[in-house]
Amino acid sequence: MSISRFGLLPRLLVAIVLGIVLGPFLPLPVVRLFATVSSLFSQLLQFLIPLIIIGLVTPAIAQIGRGAGRLVLLTAAIAYGSTVCAGLLSYATGSTVFPLIIRPGEGLSAVSTEAQVTPFFTISIPPMVDVMSALVFSFMLGLGIAFFNPSGLKGIFQEFKDIVVKTIETVILPLLPLYVFGLLLGMAHTGQTIRILNTFLGIICVIFVLHVVLLLLQFSVAGIVTRRNPLRLSAGMMPAYVTALGTSSSAATIPVTLRCALRNGVSQGIAGFVIPLCATIHLSGSTLKIVACALALLLMQGHHPSFSLFLGFILMLGIMMVAAPGVPGGAIMAALGLLGSMLGMGEEEQALMIALYITMDNFGTACNVTGDGAIALVVDRIRKGVVNGE
Repeated sequence: MSISRFGLLPRLLVAIVLGIVLGPFLPLPVVRLFATVSSLFSQLLQFLIPLIIIGLVTPAIAQIGRGAGRLVLLTAAIAYGSTVCAGLLSYATGSTVFPLIIRPGEGLSAVSTEAQVTPFFTISIPPMVDVMSALVFSFMLGLGIAFFNPSGLKGIFQEFKDIVVKTIETVILPLLPLYVFGLLLGMAHTGQTIRILNTFLGIICVIFVLHVVLLLLQFSVAGIVTRRNPLRLSAGMMPAYVTALGTSSSAATIPVTLRCALRNGVSQGIAGFVIPLCATIHLSGSTLKIVACALALLLMQGHHPSFSLFLGFILMLGIMMVAAPGVPGGAIMAALGLLGSMLGMGEEEQALMIALYITMDNFGTACNVTGDGAIALVVDRIRKGVVNGE
């Protein structure tokens, strides 16, 4: 069987397993070689992400037509509601379970940043615009094309979309497993993976279970709305879940998430519009993990935060997540202001929070992008219902 016929999901799983298993045993020069490849691919990916957003979102909004503005508000409202619900679920579970497995002061010394494997060389390929600028630019152009219907401009962006799709299919998707392998190989070589698992196994298990529960809830809602089997719908998003697990980036996973959504039956116009948008504004998994990590850290320090305090934090955090770029660590960086102003965390506590969050960043990102597929299904069904007059 050729590599091209060996599905993306199996290749990603093989890359993850090989990276974790071989990391402790391969010599440092070999690990640095793969780290160099991953670094180069990462730079290329960061350059392409804004172009992918422009190439997919603009023609998608133009195709939807004059109702695109309402769909933007609908998608944003659903994403915010999903994010707040994730935070509330995290607090309710954490406040019940964490006191049983956490003792004040325990484990804090192990939450530290690890030395990373450095590549032999790096090449900087800065993107022409950042993610948020690309998103706003796409909205402006897409809504303008939908309103005025200029055939020339519409044709240009349709052709640009074809170029972007071809780049995704021939460059990004085939190289993703190698990128994931290089990232995990470096983590395993430094011992970061084993140390974090040993020290925070209980917390990690609780957060992982919460992510599974959250995804089941999201796809149950999507299944009810679309009248389809939620387990099959969630299974259809597994390649995106595994990709995000390796890349820790919602934006980097957009090509795979988009393909999964289309295979789940989401119309092309809605998928091309909702998936890139949600990669930026829908961070329910990250919110769940930020709330859980913040609660765990406060309990480790002997504090017992109230529900009213965390309710305000969660509501504000849902808004702040819109400002978080879909890149590794973006969510926690956007949340630092709230951690200090609302939860009273100082610089040392915030540094510990960053380290604890980033070591488990993969789980939250994987939950984010998988949930994007559920939102796309709901938005697509609502739009079809409006069009059909249901």
